Amino acid sequence: MDMRKLVGRNVRKIRLRVGLTQERFAKRSGFSQQYISGIEKGRRNPTIVTIYEFAKALGVTHMDLVRPD
Repeated sequence: MDMRKLVGRNVRKIRLRVGLTQERFAKRSGFSQQYISGIEKGRRNPTIVTIYEFAKALGVTHMDLVRPD
């Protein structure tokens, strides 16, 4: 299982569910839109701190971002 792709899919799915564009999510999370795009495409390797900050900005737990579909 490629964790980069799994986290990326979950971030994108939840971001869209809560109605955020990548740009608005970038402002809310403090990360750049380019970084978020790389995460969602499974090209970046997020740290546990990044996963925590993303989860906080999306209003979910960090476990929601690493849970297999």
